[in-house]
Amino acid sequence: MDKRRLKFITWGFVLLTAVIVALMLMSNLRRSSRVELPDTENDAQGSENVPTEGSALTVVEVRPETVQAAIETLHRPQAYRRSVTVEYLWNSDSGTAEMTTAVLNGWTRVDRTLADGQTRHVITDGTVSYIWYNEESDFHTGASADISADAEQAIPTYEEILALPPETITQADYRTVSDVRCIYVETAEDEWGYTQRYWVSVDTGLLVVAERLYDGEPVYRMAALTVDQSIPSTYDFTLPDGTILVAE
Repeated sequence: MDKRRLKFITWGFVLLTAVIVALMLMSNLRRSSRVELPDTENDAQGSENVPTEGSALTVVEVRPETVQAAIETLHRPQAYRRSVTVEYLWNSDSGTAEMTTAVLNGWTRVDRTLADGQTRHVITDGTVSYIWYNEESDFHTGASADISADAEQAIPTYEEILALPPETITQADYRTVSDVRCIYVETAEDEWGYTQRYWVSVDTGLLVVAERLYDGEPVYRMAALTVDQSIPSTYDFTLPDGTILVAE
């Protein structure tokens, strides 16, 4: 085989390899712009929110124009526990709030450690709240129609994403944070200089990370990356006087 033919074959092989690599990269890019969202409809009891074997998968393209429709397909589990960390940042200082949350049958319990070392306990169903501190036997109760369980945890919700004017969403895609598959949403800077960022878990439908920026600098962060979907004990929803709020 002469040198000219050998050179021709070599360059042909290189060109073919380059074409194959390019096609592989294009395929990966196309796959990364789509999310497979599991069918997370609750069962008859509403006690679990895990897709059953053989359930359909809905492929939803995630971009600013479609992310609200994608998030609407998600449902939160009816029972779970998790820890939430909220950090507030201002100037050169910061403050952190640590909370544990239990959710069962529409009731939410939040135990928050306060800056003075006390623990604030709240049990709410979104219409009435019971509040007490530390190991006190007395508790306060009152209507709380304007205070959601998420507000008790000082966290935003993805319902806020659904309420956004679509034109304010500047970025939306699929991302993984600490091995949690998420839908990511970022808003444009508003007239007061604030930008919002959200990471919503595809698997649980829960907001797992949120961030608020002012003039490009973070002023608020929230993280709750792990969730235990085992059913909490009714003991978690028992008042200091022994009243059990959630039935077995």
